[in-house]
Amino acid sequence: MTEEQNEQSPPKRRRKSTGSKGTRGTKKRAARRKSVPKKRTGLLCLICVLLVFVLCAGTFLFFPRTWQGIGLLLPDAERQKPANELHEVYEPDAGERIMRVLFVRRAIEARLNREDYVPIDRIGPNLGRAVVAVEDRRFYTHMGFDATGMARAALVNIQHGRIEEGASTITQQLVKNLFLANEQTFTRKAEELLLALDIELAYTKPEILEIYLNVVYYGAGFYGVGAASEGYYGKSPDELDLPEASMLAGIPNAPSTLSPFVDFIAAKKRQAIVLDAMEAQNYIDRRTAEDAKIQPLILRPKP
Repeated sequence: MTEEQNEQSPPKRRRKSTGSKGTRGTKKRAARRKSVPKKRTGLLCLICVLLVFVLCAGTFLFFPRTWQGIGLLLPDAERQKPANELHEVYEPDAGERIMRVLFVRRAIEARLNREDYVPIDRIGPNLGRAVVAVEDRRFYTHMGFDATGMARAALVNIQHGRIEEGASTITQQLVKNLFLANEQTFTRKAEELLLALDIELAYTKPEILEIYLNVVYYGAGFYGVGAASEGYYGKSPDELDLPEASMLAGIPNAPSTLSPFVDFIAAKKRQAIVLDAMEAQNYIDRRTAEDAKIQPLILRPKP
């Protein structure tokens, strides 16, 4: 081609690229257009949920019968007694159970007898350690229920088709002592787990242990650690030595048979189990445990 032909030929036009970049750009614009309605729909759903929540909360707070229901948690001379004077557990209806879950702290306080209540700082460390070691060694790490223990117990219960073995934590035992009947049903167990979790969220571990020690039954008519310490040894809880505390910690497992006033030999065997558990949890060493087992116990005369 000559120079004249080059000068006369028109310049070549560049074709628009139809490659991957153009396709990606088109897809992004389309995606942005589609995302606008989705965002609006999501926002509307969120607003609706918030409105429903506010409506329900307002109804709950201002509906008079709600606050009448809360009054059911308060002590009543006709049907309620403090936990450490309770012989028959009052069985509430569904509404009262809901109130109890929502206001668990108030429900617990309504069931406590404050006259002989002993705070945790007036309970010697030996008793608390003994109870944790023998009743609930993972007490300070779980949230009201022991999943490992429950899994083991569940296998046994499934095999028998009914509840044969329990894995109750200190918190669950507290629930049973305060609120629930002794019947072994799956419904009662589910309610127990729910209330135990609620208590764990409402109280600290030392507070839970304190309440437990003040409501549990120690046999011989003694409810709570204050009455039991005085009744068995003539001492306050902060004066108990290791042998006394370890024997006391073993009684709630079967108070009608493990009370030293009922069967001293059985109480001593249970005390040895408690001391071995304390050693296994490194609360005491082997020599201390063996010394406590052989140390004589001086009991008050049986009332």
